[in-house]
Amino acid sequence: MNNNTTSASLTARYYTLGCKLNFSETSTYRRGLMNHGIEDAAEGTPAGICIINTCSVTGEADHKCRQIIHRMVRENPGAFIVVTGCYAQLEAKDIAKIPGVSLVIGAEDKPKLVDKVLELMKELKTGEVDDNYNKDLVDEELPSLKVKGFAPSCSRGNRTRYWLKVQDGCSYFCTYCTIPFARGLSRNPSIASLVAQAEKAAAEGGKEIVITGVNIGDFGHTTKETFIDLVRALDDVEGIKRYRISSLEPDLISDELIEYCAHSRAFMPHFHIPLQSGSDTVLKLMHRRYDTALFAHKINYIKELIPDAFIGVDVMTGCRGEHPEHFRETYDFLAALPVTQLHVFPYSERPGTKALDIPYVVDKAERKRRAHELIELSGKKLHDFYAKHIGHDAEVLFERAAEGKPMHGFTRNYIRVELPASIASERYDNEIMNVSLGGFNEEGNALIANIK
Repeated sequence: MNNNTTSASLTARYYTLGCKLNFSETSTYRRGLMNHGIEDAAEGTPAGICIINTCSVTGEADHKCRQIIHRMVRENPGAFIVVTGCYAQLEAKDIAKIPGVSLVIGAEDKPKLVDKVLELMKELKTGEVDDNYNKDLVDEELPSLKVKGFAPSCSRGNRTRYWLKVQDGCSYFCTYCTIPFARGLSRNPSIASLVAQAEKAAAEGGKEIVITGVNIGDFGHTTKETFIDLVRALDDVEGIKRYRISSLEPDLISDELIEYCAHSRAFMPHFHIPLQSGSDTVLKLMHRRYDTALFAHKINYIKELIPDAFIGVDVMTGCRGEHPEHFRETYDFLAALPVTQLHVFPYSERPGTKALDIPYVVDKAERKRRAHELIELSGKKLHDFYAKHIGHDAEVLFERAAEGKPMHGFTRNYIRVELPASIASERYDNEIMNVSLGGFNEEGNALIANIK
């Protein structure tokens, strides 16, 4: 279908599961369809097109994806249902068999998703294909490890912040993970193309960009450039006031990068670093590329140069080979580290991964118990981090709120801030405001702000 084709009578609905990268890609699909005149469906009104961007990081994620697909089919009768993302890549045949699913898009075809949707809808309307077309559109196995394409994405959807996709895929093959099979091997576009996208976001009024990818520290694998060079180039883009780096592998965080971020114009004092386990024995079983000594060095060096930095950490509980003493090592290691928040999830068996060859199995109830213990530790660390900023001044980028509702935003170091509805105003949307930080809100998940 050519770019001049519009579908003003059609509306679309989107559902995204999983990581920030998925949200970035969904925002790009949304923008592409809007360019063809397809607006968002009103709440409670069936849509003509539904895009479901899936995740497959755990078995529970797979289950939720299936639930969402069935729900979208049920709530949008007759809609053109498109399923993409990691679960779609790994289980394309099974998804194609779900009644109501119109199209399954694998990793290689993501850059062409909007065009494929519109073209196929046109063919269906004109009778050029019959209703059994979908059974022929999915190969027995989508060859993700051979994926070469890169789907650019820099969009904000309905939010204030932009997401800039700088890298895709992963070449690490950790024993518990299916990402290389779901997204392919590591690849990236050029720095010049990413700078151009950031400049476009600035021209549209964007002030903050979240840098996303699967293994973004591996940037340059395709173009022979480096991540630190990308950071320097983005830092020079006028109009962008803030950058946040979504996640960096510990072995790919150079001291040079930490030193640069400590004095950067726009890169925020905010890091997210996956640990997965605080036991060196388990890290080896996982085929991670660092040990706890290296991880601790990175955390302590960040805090030495940027004392108020927010540091989020991914950690997995109950993986194959994690004996009770290994979990205790993880807990004690994290308790002693000056990290801010833990993103905790119980291990989930993934078909085809090498972790299934590890003989020691932790039962699911124990996995969840260990996760709960770490979640409680995380809550205390986050509360203490917020509490020590009460009474301080901060710069907050506020996001639009529904009329009569509080506005929310984040400080430079990622403290969530609430502006009471009584003083919230549309003129604060997408504006960086100076505030004084008061006590916790009623939910205990934000600090109350007073505009200075």
